[in-house]
Amino acid sequence: MAVKVGDSAPNFTLRSNKGRSVKLESLYTQKPVVLYFYPKDNTPGCTKEACWFRDSYEVFQKLGAEVVGISSDSVESHKEFAASHNLPFELLSDENDQVRKKYGVPSTLGILPGRVTYIIDKKGIVQEIFSSQLNVNGHIKAAIQTLEKLK
Repeated sequence: MAVKVGDSAPNFTLRSNKGRSVKLESLYTQKPVVLYFYPKDNTPGCTKEACWFRDSYEVFQKLGAEVVGISSDSVESHKEFAASHNLPFELLSDENDQVRKKYGVPSTLGILPGRVTYIIDKKGIVQEIFSSQLNVNGHIKAAIQTLEKLK
């Protein structure tokens, strides 16, 4: 069952590129969360998306939100990816795709992990979902627009 706007965001705990366990609930009780699922570190589309989130990170911070990326890559892969692109936000490792399945993130052509962004408010409610494998910049625009409405 896919998560929909208005649903409670499924909680989880995953390891991050910064070497800590991150629990979603501990993030959204502090500030809204932009949770984005992406296919793979160091691929062209995923690198563009991560860099657009990086380049807009100050905007997200001014809107009072935190950005968090998730893929099935290892913590070590995330460390290298984040370091090589100066990513200021955490990347979480969902190596068994358990969280991806909890959220019902679809695959493209049945093989490529989907690219979906969820905007979660401080009560843990999903306020917006943006899903597009190719419009990577659209994820950032949709997140900013939604956060501006929440302000």
